[in-house]
Amino acid sequence: MRDGVDAADLPELHPLLAAREQIRAFSTLFHGGEESVMVRLLVLRTLGARGEAPDWSPQELREHFAYLDAVKFGTVLDRLRDNGLLLWEAQSQRYRISPAGRQALSALGLLLQFNAEGDDLAYVTAQLAAGQAAGRVGAADLQHLLSRLNELRDDFDQAVLSGSEHRIRRAADTLQAVWRWVEKGTELIHAIAADGELDTATHRVAQQIGRAQSALLRQASVFQRALNQLDRHRVHLGASGLSSSDVNRFLRDRDIAGLASLADGALCTSPQPAFALAAIALDVAEYELVERERAERDDATLPPARSAPQDLDAPAAAAQDYHVAEDWLAQLVAIESEAPLADWVPQSGFAVSAYRLSLLGLIGDAGAEQRSGVGAELARLSVRWRVGNGLDAVGRAGVHSMSRGVLLPDGADVPDRLAPWPAPASACEAAGDDVDTTVSPGLEADASSSPVTRPRTRRRRVPDSTA
Repeated sequence: MRDGVDAADLPELHPLLAAREQIRAFSTLFHGGEESVMVRLLVLRTLGARGEAPDWSPQELREHFAYLDAVKFGTVLDRLRDNGLLLWEAQSQRYRISPAGRQALSALGLLLQFNAEGDDLAYVTAQLAAGQAAGRVGAADLQHLLSRLNELRDDFDQAVLSGSEHRIRRAADTLQAVWRWVEKGTELIHAIAADGELDTATHRVAQQIGRAQSALLRQASVFQRALNQLDRHRVHLGASGLSSSDVNRFLRDRDIAGLASLADGALCTSPQPAFALAAIALDVAEYELVERERAERDDATLPPARSAPQDLDAPAAAAQDYHVAEDWLAQLVAIESEAPLADWVPQSGFAVSAYRLSLLGLIGDAGAEQRSGVGAELARLSVRWRVGNGLDAVGRAGVHSMSRGVLLPDGADVPDRLAPWPAPASACEAAGDDVDTTVSPGLEADASSSPVTRPRTRRRRVPDSTA
């Protein structure tokens, strides 16, 4: 979410948050690759298909799924059980599908049933009918049916406007396939609209669905008029009984190889200009070849050969400017006692201050032994830095405030006033009492740190050395 936006304030999220358990079940089933998803669905559907004996013992599972790898099958069972789709009865030592798993199987079974019929409108209408029978139909449920009806109407209109006989016939076949479900939807909308306790928003959507269904019912006559218009313009091939539509349908049924074979022997490899008279063609050719004046061609010859240059070295890249890092390194080398970060890090401007703070992360880098330069020298410094809880006011160099911390030479103790950063409450609850206190990324919290406040030491201001 964007800053200042709370997920609990979004009404669209309330139904999803209330159904966390069911959504987690689908996330468990469909997370990962296609093969893993298919195996989980196979196991869960097999366990749910035995209604007379819903409980399964481990031995029955091993015998029934003997065709699966034993290790992978055990992983699938553990995943389904850990995410709440399977329940393990400790007393009977048997597996059982959880209520959330039953809901997921029911929804999946309805989807597969109508997917076999190849009709998505049937699935939406069946779900709406089930909700109406249970007395749980709202405006959001009706919006799915309204959207699908409007999509079909737009597709049918585009087919008629295209003037293509193939598209019009295909759209007419689609309308014929969904006609049964449009009629069932009409009956369903009549029953929903007759409910006197229906709210205003749901009643308005039901009226829109009724208008969309009426438009689809009128679409059959539109298709028939368009086909009749195409019949009047159809070209018949002599007395053969074939028309251009038959040829078009025949060509559409051929694959690429078949279409290429039809052209064998039907095309000439060289053109035969029977439409041109030889005398006229010769006269034009004589003018083009002999008498026509043409502009001189541009000289496109290659330049003469020459010896390769002697200096083959690529120009040296411009030297990098590391003066800010070198000045910061010199200041860190001079540290002999405790130095507050708020006094030493900010300098010149925000960009330079942020750069100086980022360079502190190189201190103690184990891979610096194989490198050279300013970064390697910073990594080998005998200096530590610690950050605690709280902020120090700065008010200069483009920095308003920064985390409270100090730079310490090796051997110096960490001040007690630097309390470590506390871990988030949710992380502490999930991990238990053994979770280590966390600090900012890349920093270490000293075990001896405590939140006791002590008088702060006098800050030593470091003069700005960079512009």
